[in-house]
Amino acid sequence: MKDFKIDDSLGFILNKTNRKLKNEFLQKLKEDNITPEEWAILNFLWEEDGVTPKELADLTFKDKPNTNRILGNLQKKRLITRSHHSTDRRAYQIFLTGAGKDLRVRLIPKAISLLEKATRSIDECKIKELKILLTQIYNNLV
Repeated sequence: MKDFKIDDSLGFILNKTNRKLKNEFLQKLKEDNITPEEWAILNFLWEEDGVTPKELADLTFKDKPNTNRILGNLQKKRLITRSHHSTDRRAYQIFLTGAGKDLRVRLIPKAISLLEKATRSIDECKIKELKILLTQIYNNLV
């Protein structure tokens, strides 16, 4: 039987790293009263406003109930609005409010700062290669 040490396992290392990144990012977002989950939704809306909750669920790899909960929180914070879909009356489109759009200027630099901290002293080509490898691992599991 092959030896297995959990602290040397790719899954364990990925999980540990993700947890650390997420916790540090949570601290950076706290002063703006945003969670990492809300950040993900906002980020996709900054790219394309007017998407449906289902599209946001797919983009963020969350289930619909979880996505709807996050959207409800963002709506309470007056960062998004929901409007009936222009062609499908059963669906809603999500739009950023002015306050939701304005957050981008404060939050993007925080994300960049954290990623720069996390990748300091790592060559850019290795970071690019790591992204390719992680994407390949993900695709192998789909």
